Amino acid sequence: MASTPRELLDRLALIFAARDRENMAPTVAAFLEVLAEHPDDPHVLYEVGGSYDTAGEEQTAAGFYERALAAGLDGDTLRRCLLQYGSTLRNLARFDESLTVLDRARTEFPDSESVQVWHALSLHAAGRSDAAVAELMDLAADRIRTPDLLRYEAAVRGNAEYLRSLDRAELPRAR
Repeated sequence: MASTPRELLDRLALIFAARDRENMAPTVAAFLEVLAEHPDDPHVLYEVGGSYDTAGEEQTAAGFYERALAAGLDGDTLRRCLLQYGSTLRNLARFDESLTVLDRARTEFPDSESVQVWHALSLHAAGRSDAAVAELMDLAADRIRTPDLLRYEAAVRGNAEYLRSLDRAELPRAR
């Protein structure tokens, strides 16, 4: 796969920067114009998906995210696409698929706080609140390194593990 030219990435960035989240029609139209010129470019497909997602058209967005992933995204754009696609699947009540996509994102981008937060959100939406809270507690213990929280780090981690054990006990019945 050929990489996306810098000029095209700059053009996409300008369109994105000019977007109005309250009126996404001009942004969608601008990205569709670029898509007509570059129908197989993964970055273009991703941006089209994101514009539909922001416009509230999740089903359409999902298809563009799938095409962008198949076209070979990498780096930070891959991370963003996986996160947004997983979130979109959650919004479509496709919880198992959402968690699968976000599990991939967690594997490929283990240091991404945003991926962890969206994974926890999908766990919660899937009815797995114990696992969601455990994941957020782990994130807090890993990333909030203040004396106040460090004093309770063992307890935070212990409670997170306890919540995960409750989730594991529930999984056979839930599936």
